Amino acid sequence: MPVVPEDGEETARWVRITGEVQGVWYRGWTCEEAVRRGLNGWVRNRKDGSVEALFAGPAYTVMEMVAACRNGPPAANVRYIESEIAEIPDLIGFEQRPTA
Repeated sequence: MPVVPEDGEETARWVRITGEVQGVWYRGWTCEEAVRRGLNGWVRNRKDGSVEALFAGPAYTVMEMVAACRNGPPAANVRYIESEIAEIPDLIGFEQRPTA
């Protein structure tokens, strides 16, 4: 069973989203949602057709964002989400990065 941080504790999660997630405004939606929640991190397309992101902030808010990624924007068709605990980045704000 995964360890879930305490509610107010800062945490970071890396996620990889697969399915129909490129060309459907997934990155733009992710940026808007992460900024609205006050999270730090980044999102980018991957050459394999998936999207990956890193979310950092209060544990509850990060987990809420990961859960929101299971649906994504209306045009997306998410098939699978992989999520792992990550190191908290030395980054303030949320940004869209180039394809990797």
